Amino acid sequence: MQSYRDVLFTPEIEAEQRKAGSLDANVSRYDRLRPSKLGPDEVAFLAARDSVYMSSVTSAGWPYLQHRGGPAGFIRQLDGRTIGFADYRGNRQYVSKANIGTNDRVALFAMDYPRKARLKLLGHATVTDAADTPDMAAKLAVEGEGRVERCITVRIAAFDWNCPQFITQRFTTVEIAALVGTELERLETDNAALSAEVAALKDQLAAKQ
Repeated sequence: MQSYRDVLFTPEIEAEQRKAGSLDANVSRYDRLRPSKLGPDEVAFLAARDSVYMSSVTSAGWPYLQHRGGPAGFIRQLDGRTIGFADYRGNRQYVSKANIGTNDRVALFAMDYPRKARLKLLGHATVTDAADTPDMAAKLAVEGEGRVERCITVRIAAFDWNCPQFITQRFTTVEIAALVGTELERLETDNAALSAEVAALKDQLAAKQ
């Protein structure tokens, strides 16, 4: 696995950084970050995601961005440098499949909105039909999501964590329930106790009349 800088920062990009005065800081930072594989933080982060954005490039040179989602855990770690996920029937445009068949380079963007964290990954993707790779299809299948049509695997070339600046916090219904569930239970218990107390007081007043 390479440094994120080695993969992404072309001479043109470094020229822009030099003009902005940030080149030395970037060189120093990424020269310290040369992981040989995905670490436990990256593996855990991807395993907790319920969506990811994947970009590829058409044969005409246009970038294309596609959202992939599923229940948390739909992205599977296959080895220290490879992740994969199942591809199900969609709008039948096959843009990503065709792009990867022409140029296997992809970028993935994984977001954790509540914690304002994002992980960027660069890699080489492979798309196979599930019928041709049944063992992989079984490994990537998610219960309740239907029949796997294709398997998408990505051999990670480099990755990088982004700063939390400008990430707006967003929460799923499950996350909201986890955040407020205990408080709702307490309020419901207090409400039941107050209702019982009011009913008892009404009974006492009725008995005195």
